[in-house]
Amino acid sequence: MKKQSLMIISVTLLMTLTLLMTGALSVAQAGTTQLTYSIFFPPTHGQAKAGESWAQEIEKRTNGQVKINVLAGGTLTPADQCFDGVVKGISDIGMSVFAYTRGRFPMLEVLDLPMGYPNGRVATRVANEFYRKFTPKELEGVKLLYLHAHGPGLLHTKAPVTTIEQLKGMKIRSTGLSAKIVQALGAVPVAMPQGQTYESLQKGVVEGTFAPIETLKGWKQAEVIKSTTDCSAIGYTTAMFVVMNLKKWNALPADVQKVMEEVSSQWIDIHGKAWDQLDQEGREYSLSLGNKIVSLSADENARWQNAVRPIIEEYIKDVSAKGLPAQKAVAEVENLIKQYSKTYK
Repeated sequence: MKKQSLMIISVTLLMTLTLLMTGALSVAQAGTTQLTYSIFFPPTHGQAKAGESWAQEIEKRTNGQVKINVLAGGTLTPADQCFDGVVKGISDIGMSVFAYTRGRFPMLEVLDLPMGYPNGRVATRVANEFYRKFTPKELEGVKLLYLHAHGPGLLHTKAPVTTIEQLKGMKIRSTGLSAKIVQALGAVPVAMPQGQTYESLQKGVVEGTFAPIETLKGWKQAEVIKSTTDCSAIGYTTAMFVVMNLKKWNALPADVQKVMEEVSSQWIDIHGKAWDQLDQEGREYSLSLGNKIVSLSADENARWQNAVRPIIEEYIKDVSAKGLPAQKAVAEVENLIKQYSKTYK
């Protein structure tokens, strides 16, 4: 009888303990915020990895309160639909390119103009500082976490190009404002995202591409080109966003919001450094395949700069007509490039 009583007590205690543990687990699970993060870069790309490390850091600093499921390679939303995907709640967070929806972000398009960005850290710092100063209304529908931007966009072709004349009539892959650069140089712009560029170069749909040199490794495009023209004097960038659905952001506790903003601020330079490292790796990878990097003469550089200057003037005219401070925006970006170029050489 005594043994039975002890057994009953033991079983009761075990059941009680199990119920308590189950309850605690349920509370912990209920207190975890699950978020989806759509990234258009392939999973192996350095910028996708930077995005993943950002997500992991947030999970770490919130002690598991926030769990971010990263879906790279455009598997949740394609690159040109990523921003709308965040607005509509298809994904909670998204990373993609403003230029893929040209005309939608008039003030932020100033960042992509061919102003001679020297590297990714400068471009990334300029993008974030410009947003901080102007806070364009075009991003009011989302929570901006941070921006980043690649190093100078260069010309990569199947045959060497060292003069404007050689570009005449060539079909060159480009996006957003880089399409205008291609046109200004006498070539034919063909709009497409990076994910389609390899096959298009391989099949001869296009004869070259304007992009940062990192794409030669990150997107394997060194396998289907033969030459890179170092035209960094007209180096443009492509500004990229990391944004969050506004409703989801507003539903987060204040302490979690603070963590996400702190981590985002720290990841600005991580992305900038990653762009520069990726550019170096792209350069080395392309050369290892026997491809050439050709430079423009001083006179030719000046010709290319003169050829693309009307793009900047056209931007000022068109965006000013919308009642936006385009002239001030251009001047600010030019000043910021000079400022940050002294720090990040």
